[in-house]
Amino acid sequence: MASSSTYIRYRAPELLAPAGTLDAFLAALDAGADAVYTGAGAFNARAAADDLTCEELAWACEVAHGLGARVYVTMNIFVRDDELGECVALARRVLDAGTDALIVADLGLCRHLRREVPDVEIHLSTQAGVHAAAGAVLASEQLGASRVTCGRELTVDEIGAMAATGVEIEAFCHGAICICYAGACSFSARRRGRSANRGDCTQPCRVPYQLVDGEGRRVDARDGDLLLCPCDYLSAGHLDELVRSGVGALKIEGRMKNPDYVYNVVSCYREALDAAVARVNAAESGADATAATDATDAAGSDAGSDVAGAAEKTVRRLARSFNRGFTDGYLTGRTGANLMSWERSCNQGVRVGRVIDRRHEEVLVAFEDAVDAGDTLEVRFIPGPNTAKDAPKRWPMVPAPVDAAAGDSVWVRCKRKVEVGAQVNLVRSEHLIEVARERVAALRAPVPDPASGCDDAAGHRAAELPLSKNQGASMRGEAGAAACDSSARDSSAVRAVCIADDPQAASDLLDGRYPDALLSCCPRGLDMAPAVFEHRLLEADADAWTRLVPALGVVLDEVSREGDARRQRDLCRRAAFVVCRNLTQVAYAREAGCAFEVASPVTAANGETVRELSRLGARCVWLPEEMEEGRIEEISRALSGEARLAMWAHGEARLMVCEHCALTAEGPCAEACHVCPRRLAPRLLVERDGSRLPVAVDALGRTRIFDEAPIDLSHAVPRVISAGVTELVYDFTKLRSRVELCVKEG
Repeated sequence: MASSSTYIRYRAPELLAPAGTLDAFLAALDAGADAVYTGAGAFNARAAADDLTCEELAWACEVAHGLGARVYVTMNIFVRDDELGECVALARRVLDAGTDALIVADLGLCRHLRREVPDVEIHLSTQAGVHAAAGAVLASEQLGASRVTCGRELTVDEIGAMAATGVEIEAFCHGAICICYAGACSFSARRRGRSANRGDCTQPCRVPYQLVDGEGRRVDARDGDLLLCPCDYLSAGHLDELVRSGVGALKIEGRMKNPDYVYNVVSCYREALDAAVARVNAAESGADATAATDATDAAGSDAGSDVAGAAEKTVRRLARSFNRGFTDGYLTGRTGANLMSWERSCNQGVRVGRVIDRRHEEVLVAFEDAVDAGDTLEVRFIPGPNTAKDAPKRWPMVPAPVDAAAGDSVWVRCKRKVEVGAQVNLVRSEHLIEVARERVAALRAPVPDPASGCDDAAGHRAAELPLSKNQGASMRGEAGAAACDSSARDSSAVRAVCIADDPQAASDLLDGRYPDALLSCCPRGLDMAPAVFEHRLLEADADAWTRLVPALGVVLDEVSREGDARRQRDLCRRAAFVVCRNLTQVAYAREAGCAFEVASPVTAANGETVRELSRLGARCVWLPEEMEEGRIEEISRALSGEARLAMWAHGEARLMVCEHCALTAEGPCAEACHVCPRRLAPRLLVERDGSRLPVAVDALGRTRIFDEAPIDLSHAVPRVISAGVTELVYDFTKLRSRVELCVKEG
């Protein structure tokens, strides 16, 4: 056997569990979590979570530390200037209560915390949108982050490349998926008035849509209409690879989940992860893997059909808790139909049997897996070829009348008519609920001392203190008293960035020939800076753009993964200037020494973020598209000329950017994005109220969804210029003309 000094010994990544309540927190600890993350009532991305009181948090930290576990508090929304002081006050309280680290997304808040609480440990949230190695290094060296949480969309290899930098990387391993890249979604804010970036998402990806072509004909062809609803993330079949990748922590999503969910999922991953570490180290040492056999058996060894390499036993145990079906699509780089849960956004449970006979208000179920009396069963009746055409799909939920083992057949009361052959799923396990309840009760003794915790706030949630819980109505507000007023700016000091959609339009702009559309909405006498979106350079006319790029600004894509690095680094070297929309791109621009500006999803919701980006070298910061004019004026006046600010004055309102191609709803993908006829034709998503949202898929297969109405803040231009905005953005892409034939119905 090889000496331990001759091989790499892999350590187990930290298993990080969610907790939205004290009971969920205790369930996570008892199930074997190495660390638990929770909210403290305000400034976190789960505005609807109960969170822990200050007293509960102090006691929970004591329990966790006694078990050798760590505690992190989420402060992962984008905050306003008038909230920064409150954020620091909350940070001090939770740190005094025993919190080990804060999970933060807002760069201005990072800056403020480093100044006010110098010894704070900051973990950069996935909301900050770091997708590649250079961004992780920037976050560590420039923002003071000791850990970076990467996007869910990354493959195992990409996670490994980030970990190889030496920066500790946290990756998701299980739970719900947002179809949009984290931090890049304005759908809920623009369409529903509640901002995901403020922790108050209305989950527009979980509702029905139709996909139509340019003439309004429906083209989606799936068995469901949840065209933006992904399955849940599952890494159980990739734990060996993740251990080898060097990832520092594996994170389970679920701060809105019940204690039994947390207990079951953490237990499953604890066993499976320990087995994976044992296997990897045994294989690395060249030793016989006998030592790992018991752990491997505990996790199960039969590969599941849904996720390659996953132990079927582990997957089936996980499926006894809430799930929308499972996918490993991101980890493997397959982001097509396998990623999606077209038909249902609610709990799908796990198959435990099928209907083999029926009689009046009863069905005979042949069980393939054990159930307990009181478990909730769902009979999944889907009409077959011999079913009456008007027969609806039915999913009646009924209780299991008795305990049943695999192989048993039991009559189950079911009033709704279903047919023989219908699948039966378990969607609620009474056993899991009871086990979690017992384990939590054991940890709850002794109960917390009411006199313990934070001196000034014992027993109170942060939301009950003078904090801004659930201020989720986007990054908006009235233009109130500003820190500093500024004199009116001369419009000659302001420039316009004009984003063109085709090489001829860009060439005309460079030659001083401006389109009527621009002249009609843009103030006279502005400096004009022609620009182009990066993804536009990848289309069939790419060669025509090549000679123009050195004279143009390039608005880089919202996404910056390892596969984008070469192209984006090259553009940083060649373009007249670039607009970075990802922290990784900021690293590339600094590396190239080029002129760069910054725009969301690097979100500047406050003046401190603007200052931080300026410190990093940004010559101008574009305020977020979802920010209202009142807030734009407020920030501009408060900065009083410290930094150049830009506002989107006119153009398409982007709601989402997704790695998944929404056009797979039409049928199987040919894996040829560049020439895909669907992609080159108009497509729109139709909401339930008839609103039509343009959809564009780029040559990389990434989907962008746009609002029905474009941005038009032309009326606000004089005021924002007076307040201090020095750059106006005009987007003249042709998306609107491509879909103008689609008339809203109803």
